[in-house]
Amino acid sequence: MRIHITTKNMELADDIREYAEEKIGELNKFINYPGEEAKAIKGKASVEVWVEIGRTTFHHKKGQVFRAEAQLYLPGERLRAESESEDLRTSITDVKDELQRELKKYKGKAEAIDKRRRRFLKKLINLSPFARFRKRKGGRDRLEGN
Repeated sequence: MRIHITTKNMELADDIREYAEEKIGELNKFINYPGEEAKAIKGKASVEVWVEIGRTTFHHKKGQVFRAEAQLYLPGERLRAESESEDLRTSITDVKDELQRELKKYKGKAEAIDKRRRRFLKKLINLSPFARFRKRKGGRDRLEGN
């Protein structure tokens, strides 16, 4: 997973960058793409996250001043979350939690579609309801003439 961080109306400090990369990096365990680094084509990762953090305005000193927004690009899908709060770290954590919920929902949908597809193929393969491809009960086969 490749993480891109941009800022708006503020400078990006190293500790904020590390915090954002750590929190957003936790989402990697919910993404089910083994060997993702090997699948990277022409330097592009198969999963990318664009994070924008910053201040909403310069003249406000209190209230929901800090903002975080993240867009997670999966193959065939884009997930988005945003949050505003009094603390920048809280905003980043809220965005991570929202993306985590959306990832679980996305993964559940994908698993349900896969299950339906397997059920359909199983029905197609069945030749007859009376066809049996299992062993008979009893364990041993008896030879004739013994």
